[in-house]
Amino acid sequence: MEISNFILAFGLGFLWHGLQIFWVAGLPRQLKKTKPENGEVDSQRSFMLFWLDQYSWIGLIIIVIGILSLIRGLI
Repeated sequence: MEISNFILAFGLGFLWHGLQIFWVAGLPRQLKKTKPENGEVDSQRSFMLFWLDQYSWIGLIIIVIGILSLIRGLI
């Protein structure tokens, strides 16, 4: 099996996982056009919003890695 097949499988796996995260978390608040919701009043809400943003960024990064791996595997 060629290395490009492994890269394609790797890219598809990353893309699938990233899309699942994106489906759950959506876009990070920093990339939305609306004013980001602020959780300053409640520390528990602030903590939740922070981790949801982190989860969203991780999903986007994994999607980008998957797309780049697919491109690299096809070339």
